[in-house]
Amino acid sequence: MNRLPLTRRTQIINCLVEGNSIRSTERMTNTHRDTVMRLLVQVGSGCAALSNEMMRDLPCKRVEVDEIWSYVAKKQRQLQPGDDKSRIGDQWTFVSMDPETKLVPSYLVGKRNGRTATVFMTDLASRLSNRVQLTSDQLNSYIEAVDTAFRGEVDYGQAVKFYEAEVGSAGRYSPPRVVASERRPIVGNPEPRHISTSLIERQNLTMRMSIRRFTRLTNAFSKKIENHRAAVALHFANYNLVRMHRAIRCTPAMAAGVVNRLWTLEELVDRVTVGYGREDRGPRFD
Repeated sequence: MNRLPLTRRTQIINCLVEGNSIRSTERMTNTHRDTVMRLLVQVGSGCAALSNEMMRDLPCKRVEVDEIWSYVAKKQRQLQPGDDKSRIGDQWTFVSMDPETKLVPSYLVGKRNGRTATVFMTDLASRLSNRVQLTSDQLNSYIEAVDTAFRGEVDYGQAVKFYEAEVGSAGRYSPPRVVASERRPIVGNPEPRHISTSLIERQNLTMRMSIRRFTRLTNAFSKKIENHRAAVALHFANYNLVRMHRAIRCTPAMAAGVVNRLWTLEELVDRVTVGYGREDRGPRFD
């Protein structure tokens, strides 16, 4: 795989970040699917390391968080007694986003429980340089996780939505309609008008459109948790550094001051495969 020229590697990764499956990428690039998968894991792992290093001392003022469902190998109801439930079945990706710069400072793939929520919040808190206003949905695990991670040094509120009762099979593939909503201050003094999860919920759609294995009602899914995490890491590195955001007319990393110019996908692929870690890379990734 390392013998592939950079242009070929970039072509393959470009197909993946645009929401194509492994097999469709195989057909479009004339590259065997095993090679495509190995490249995904290598680049995705490099993207995770790169993002971990870059997303530090961030000057975010507001952060929205949410979690999005997916699964690995098989859905939760298909699990057998001997299955390793930590690696397969339902997996939730916890995601944070700065609504002003659109930057995603932190994300984590895991189970939808208090332990994962605490690890996620602790990681998020470690990347921020100042006190922020934080908003989540009403997942109970968030309250203890925020308390553990921020120790009161946060203005935290929850955006609570109330849904209509499910009305039979007609609404099977449609989300229930929101009939009421409530903004609840939890810790500190959050500004009520900024207690919202609208933009992070829109990020969920971006993920489902850009990561093939997140697309609902298809046969696209991850067979291994490592592949799943690599795909998520690749998506967010491309989203933060390469993909221009129409609303801010630059990339989220540029808007947040993490970098001072637009990165190309070829540069990202080069840095996380053969070039990442060289001494000529500046500390601000300019």
